[in-house]
Amino acid sequence: MAVLCHQGWIGGLGTLHQGEAMSSSNLLLTKSVDFQELLGNGKSYKVPPYQRDYSWTEDEWEDLWLDIAEQRKDSASRHYMGAVVVKAESDREFLIIDGQQRIATLTILGLAVIKRLTDLAEEVGGEANAERARALRNRFVGEKDPASLLEISKLTLNDHDNGFFQDYLVQLRAPMNRRSLPESNRKLWDCFSYFLAKVSQDTELTTDGQRIAEILSEVVARRLVFIHITVDDEISAYTVFETLNARGLELTATDLLKNYLFSRLSAQSDLESVQRRWQKLVTTVRQERFSEFLRYHYLTKRKQIRTGRLFKIVRDEVRTQSEVMALLDALESRAELFEALSDASHSLWLDRPEARSSLAVLNLLKVRQMTPLLFAAYERLGPIDFVNVLRTVAIISFRYSIVSRLNTNDLEPVYHMAAKAVLDGKATTARAVFESLSPIYVDDEKFESDFSQLTIPTSGQRKKVVKYILCCLESGLADSREFETDSGTIEHVLPENPTDDWEDYFSRETWDDNIYRLGNLTLLKASANRDAANKSYADKLAFYRESEYQISRAISVLAPEEWTRQLLEKRQREMAKRAKQIWRSPYG
Repeated sequence: MAVLCHQGWIGGLGTLHQGEAMSSSNLLLTKSVDFQELLGNGKSYKVPPYQRDYSWTEDEWEDLWLDIAEQRKDSASRHYMGAVVVKAESDREFLIIDGQQRIATLTILGLAVIKRLTDLAEEVGGEANAERARALRNRFVGEKDPASLLEISKLTLNDHDNGFFQDYLVQLRAPMNRRSLPESNRKLWDCFSYFLAKVSQDTELTTDGQRIAEILSEVVARRLVFIHITVDDEISAYTVFETLNARGLELTATDLLKNYLFSRLSAQSDLESVQRRWQKLVTTVRQERFSEFLRYHYLTKRKQIRTGRLFKIVRDEVRTQSEVMALLDALESRAELFEALSDASHSLWLDRPEARSSLAVLNLLKVRQMTPLLFAAYERLGPIDFVNVLRTVAIISFRYSIVSRLNTNDLEPVYHMAAKAVLDGKATTARAVFESLSPIYVDDEKFESDFSQLTIPTSGQRKKVVKYILCCLESGLADSREFETDSGTIEHVLPENPTDDWEDYFSRETWDDNIYRLGNLTLLKASANRDAANKSYADKLAFYRESEYQISRAISVLAPEEWTRQLLEKRQREMAKRAKQIWRSPYG
């Protein structure tokens, strides 16, 4: 049986099989189901009240319709729709933790098919189409309430969407004014309109009620396959989210946390206030970075935290409404700083412009482990000490991660202890903070030795790091932002593609070992770099002598006739001595 995958919905869960648990706790039940089994046997699904609103657009609807069209052509194939994560409220009632967009969209597609059959029954007559519409509704949408005679759906959406979904879509009623609808309600209606148009305009279907019905009863019902994951509690759901996210899926672990916090509230007025605050908070730090932000927040208080344990920590520590409010207060106080730490041009630095250079370096190096310390330093230290702490962690990061390439797993416990010292009032100056960080400050002897052997390929992100190092060696400053604006380009003395002439100085076997040694790299203006290209060393010397960069002019003094491996190593040792002075903490 061929199984196709809907693009963008899965990220490698193909190894999960029916009955296979994702956790040693046996709190997860997984099995493969088709859409008919998903909704069969009286099952009903409810989206938690504060789960995100319906958000799919025509891009996703079109992908789904094209996939269904493929399934119509091949009756032996099956299409994999990804994982649906639910929490069982009973043997037939489930809360949808993840998968609401897919289930809602497929239900709406089913309603479009039912609407088309209903219209055909009125347009061309015949009880068969009306009977098909009733049968499909009972199987996939819901049944008619015998008292109110209103259609009751198997699916209940969140508070924002459910009223419109039940009163209009499930009843096949058109809204009076589409433009007046809230955005998510409008998307629900547009989804219905999209699929109704597709079903109505498909030339292969025309007025053939049987074939129209088979879109739902055969293709959607039997050939769309899900992994159905039933969890026992919220912690199990969070574990699933982290596992799925690690495999490339964009799930809603942040929404799960939000739902839990909202469930601790009692009054509607408090709920509305917290909703507004939460939305602003997530907008500030960004949805995709919220777990990272929350983790760093807790790392000011805890030595080590795995992302997968975050939800359990929150659930253990935040149980009452007052504790929810206290957590929100703390997160709000750090949200803007968290975002500003990733942007040296952020308005938060208008009154601390000296911070921008070190932040630019930290973002270039892509280091984040120091975030808990920066939270604490910003809150408890004065502006000058905060800037000096930034400079200190930028220097430590360069020495530790870029040059000595030590294990970064050892950084977070040290930064936690430094943050705790600041928050506890034991470290009240930048010098005292440095003393807390001394275990990760690479000593001068090791730094100089490692720098003298440093090799960095000049491609991708690493090219910017090389430019930064060369600009700092030129200027003598570790936190200069010249690397962002300087028009120089990286020149390889021994070229990246050497000609045979270079075999007189470097054997061909040693080319790869030396091209990206830091001692072989310098700065030239772009035009000079292009002209120098792969020329012989004798031809390149003129460009070095006339360069406006001191580090390039120095090459012609060090090596006035030839460029050899011994001279390269000598130059890099001299660079290492200079680097030891440039990237040195004033407190070290």
